Amino acid sequence: MSSSPRPVRPASLLRRVGRRLRRVVGGQGEPLVRAVDRARARAWVLAALGLLVAVALSVAGALVSYRAAAPGADADRGRLHQVDAVVLSAPQQGTAGSRFADGYESRVDAEAAWTYPAGHPHSGVVQAPRAATAGTVVRIWVDPDGAVATPPLDRAARAVSAACAGAGGLLALLALLVLGLRLRLRALDRRADAAWARSWARLEPLWSGRPCHRHED
Repeated sequence: MSSSPRPVRPASLLRRVGRRLRRVVGGQGEPLVRAVDRARARAWVLAALGLLVAVALSVAGALVSYRAAAPGADADRGRLHQVDAVVLSAPQQGTAGSRFADGYESRVDAEAAWTYPAGHPHSGVVQAPRAATAGTVVRIWVDPDGAVATPPLDRAARAVSAACAGAGGLLALLALLVLGLRLRLRALDRRADAAWARSWARLEPLWSGRPCHRHED
């Protein structure tokens, strides 16, 4: 009774990756693998390593940016003050019939009045809810002179800013990486084409039976 042959189990992922890496560095001698093929494989391996380095650098840059913004935000929070401002009139609404006149912002500009420091009244344009009416109280940030100031960055704002900085750095590094890889592959393609042309010039006369003309200096 003949037994059917056992199916060959495919090699594990680690073995396949290790085998390809050995081929890239020339650890396995294969007659069909050209030097330019190994160079092309090394270019892709270096590009993959460059991608990992780019991601690591972007994450590190984002963390540095997040931590660097903390002292400034803490300083602003200690220098600025929050006060109550009273809306003097309802915010101006868009023209009737225009669906997108006011956009989708939840806060709009409104005239308001407040007092800071004590006994020093101020008035001006502040950010108020869209549904605010005259007499609505809103919290605003002011500087030591009582003028409206930009709110200090909180943790969420700093995280978003750091993430944007890290993403921008990553895109720049990826652009450089892709450019370098394309230039390297094009150079290898030109080298392969030149080698193929030299081989064809040497072997074509043997296949076609035509005499090979050599130019002597």
